[in-house]
Amino acid sequence: MDRLFHSKKFWLLLALVLAAVASQLSGHINDYYLYVIKIAGINIILAVSLNLINGYTGQFSLGHAGFMAIGAYVAAYLSKEKSAGLFHLLGGGSPALVVLFVGVLLAGGLLAAVAGLLVGVPSLRLKGDYLAIVTLGFGEIIRVIIQNTDAVNGASGYGGIAGYTTLFWAYGCAAVTIYVVTSLIDSTYGRGFLTVRDDEVAAEAMGINTTKYKVLAFVLGAFFAGVAGGLYAHATNYIHPSRFDFQVSILVVVMVILGGMGNTAGVSFAALLLTFLDEWLRFVPKYSFVPEFLRPIGNNRAIVYSLVLISLMLLRPQGLFGGLRAFGGRPSRQALKAG
Repeated sequence: MDRLFHSKKFWLLLALVLAAVASQLSGHINDYYLYVIKIAGINIILAVSLNLINGYTGQFSLGHAGFMAIGAYVAAYLSKEKSAGLFHLLGGGSPALVVLFVGVLLAGGLLAAVAGLLVGVPSLRLKGDYLAIVTLGFGEIIRVIIQNTDAVNGASGYGGIAGYTTLFWAYGCAAVTIYVVTSLIDSTYGRGFLTVRDDEVAAEAMGINTTKYKVLAFVLGAFFAGVAGGLYAHATNYIHPSRFDFQVSILVVVMVILGGMGNTAGVSFAALLLTFLDEWLRFVPKYSFVPEFLRPIGNNRAIVYSLVLISLMLLRPQGLFGGLRAFGGRPSRQALKAG
């Protein structure tokens, strides 16, 4: 029994079953709350996938929103414009719909992974701030290209997308993402990622192809970001290039840092926390307790959100779960020192 509880496959299966049950009961949940819960699950995918790049491999990417945008637009375009004929060819019904939805999500993820490869090979020889600037520029280039693409209505936004994303799809995909990342970290490849993160120079001296591991992490992270984008498109039913700007990338980076670099459980919890906190602050009365001299700089939501983040970073500079090893957590040397 103890061995069963330590099995990743057992927890994956349990998560999928719980997601399926929650999806069946979702009809009793308010539409707004249901939407927020779905977005929280999608944010877990984004945060865990970026944690593979930033937390486990030690890179600093700010282009995750670009990969998400590719996945969102590719999946939305295929499901809206190209799937009708195939749906009838498969005989219609729920099984055909499941096959089509999985297909468009994978297509969005694969094209995002190709984009990750294209940007990763030339740019991952860079380090630190230089890599961050390149990935940030890449994300903005993707957004501008989409904004000028008539096939997806460009700057007008792309609507009429079917609402296929349920709680099962959002949290089922999140569970699969966590399972893949934690299994990968516990494998031989995971040791390569961690070696590159802890001391890239020493890794190269030992004959490890550091570029290979960095590109692999980048491609896998981009793939899951693309899947998250596809889920997001089919949860919101309408997407616009402005929803994939650099602020989205920064928000995902904040989730990774707040949860603890290199800790999957912490990053997942931070994704949930920041998603729900951001939505809850929408209902805080504007200027209800903000001093007069602070009111010109913004409303309560922005101020409280920023103060919470600053407080958490001061109290837990290593992240909420930094230094802990849960669900594949492998804290870096800096996190251990901060703890």
